Amino acid sequence: MAWALRHHHYDNRQYGRTRTMAGRRRTKPENPVESGPGAKAEGLLPADYELADLYGAFAAHGREEDDMDDAVVLVPPVLLPPEEELAAAALAVPLIDRALKLARWSAPHRAVDEFGDLTGPDRAPAARLLGLAPEHGSAPEEAVIEAMRAWSLACDLELVEIGTTAEGEHVAVPGPDLADAEQGDPETVLELWLTAAGIVRELAAEADSLALEGEEGEEAERAEGEEPEPAEGAAAEGAAEETDESELAELEESRQAAAELLDDALRVLYETTAFAEPGQETVPLGVLAALLVVPEGEEPDEEMLGDITDLMVTLDPMLGDLAELGLLEHQPIDPELFEEESDEEALAAGEGPLDEAEAARFGTVRLTPLGQYGVRQWLLEDGFEAPLVGELAEGTAEELLRGISESENVLPDRELAVWLADRDPVQAARELLAAAHGSDPYSPVRRLLCLSALEVIGAEAQPAAREVVDDPQLGGGVRAWLLEQGVEIGAPERAVVLWSMVDTFAAQLLMSEGESEALRELVSGLPVDEDVADFFAELWRVEHPYTAEVLETVGELHPDRQVAKEARKAAFKARSRRGK
Repeated sequence: MAWALRHHHYDNRQYGRTRTMAGRRRTKPENPVESGPGAKAEGLLPADYELADLYGAFAAHGREEDDMDDAVVLVPPVLLPPEEELAAAALAVPLIDRALKLARWSAPHRAVDEFGDLTGPDRAPAARLLGLAPEHGSAPEEAVIEAMRAWSLACDLELVEIGTTAEGEHVAVPGPDLADAEQGDPETVLELWLTAAGIVRELAAEADSLALEGEEGEEAERAEGEEPEPAEGAAAEGAAEETDESELAELEESRQAAAELLDDALRVLYETTAFAEPGQETVPLGVLAALLVVPEGEEPDEEMLGDITDLMVTLDPMLGDLAELGLLEHQPIDPELFEEESDEEALAAGEGPLDEAEAARFGTVRLTPLGQYGVRQWLLEDGFEAPLVGELAEGTAEELLRGISESENVLPDRELAVWLADRDPVQAARELLAAAHGSDPYSPVRRLLCLSALEVIGAEAQPAAREVVDDPQLGGGVRAWLLEQGVEIGAPERAVVLWSMVDTFAAQLLMSEGESEALRELVSGLPVDEDVADFFAELWRVEHPYTAEVLETVGELHPDRQVAKEARKAAFKARSRRGK
């Protein structure tokens, strides 16, 4: 099976980052500058924003553990359906539906044994009630087992309560939440589903750890060969106790490792789903395993390929268990792959990439909206901030732009789309343009976001845009946008062009957050005039709070030595002028 994985195309960048959800740090301005023409307050270099790579960067780059402790983990925002839809999806899960039916069937009360399980005479009728067994004749053993699983879940969810009568009989009665759950109350249903998902999540990890322990035990027995002579008396008892304690400790360690692996996989799926385009949320199992094994930016070596294959096999049954609760859509690994030839000759033959159908045989997984809800709740319980798309779009245009520009963790395009939905285009554009004014440290970002919103609105925003073409802060960007829309409009004054250039460049610097490659590409595209000295002589005089920062960044990163030198000289003059 390993060789086929080599032909399966995967790209860490396409699906997310490696390993667990590590995060990034961002230092906010401690001394906010006044922003706008003529401001003299001290600015903040984009380089002053200290950042770490997303998801797994600490593991990939060998950061110290104390750095990780200081880091703020950023979980990407997700867009969830309304709770009514999520509750309906939860009620459609077969295991949940069966648990509800059996809980209602227990009314007014039903005999159980001392463990709360259905008694023998009720087990076949329970299977028939759920449609798992024919109405007449004996019930198959598998059907009874499934019915008992559903009954056990109903007890765990307290959809039925176990008690003892005055005569000492053990009975089950419907629980207090049953009626609300049957009526589809979203809060009740989702709480029940989340509890069920947590139970299955724990059992999946426990089952995997038991399987691993069993394999290790068999290997140890094979390696030992002949058994040693048995000990006698007290020595035998002591050795047995010591062995039991050791085995329990190993089992617990194995269970924790399996639970951590499953949590890591769910978090990576949560991230990839958050960034995926609609309809593109399905992830090949090999890709998921690779994201957990291969450091970002590296290609898998022989050892990593083996680890990826092992991880695929380990994750496959655990993901299948979670799929039963509707948390995932899961296509398991085709068992026939383990019987097929997988030697190096097939790889050396130069076979091309697998087609879609063949690749799917290696397993796929997709986190459902219900699964996103569940993983988000677990993240919140673990102390993470797990925002929702649209949370910043609930207020005014000013609150929207300010929230996006100042947030550490946001998907701007999606927030803008949510805010613009069902709003009058012209009025929305007017409100956004008004909110883009300002002279605070984040105002350049707000103006750039406003232009992005105009792109989303399209031609219907033109009347509002025409109203601000002479505005000193908005005119330059708005005129450029109108020209792109095919509107004939005069060019702005040179001073407005230069100020808008600095403003736009500052916004992009702030939004790139110190990523060197992105900054180098941005700086290389700076539209410098042929007379470099004259161009920077104009630029350093621009009354913008980020003029010096923009020039310093150009001087540091521009590939042309002459341009970089003139930019540094201009930055010094801009800082000297601002300090007067």
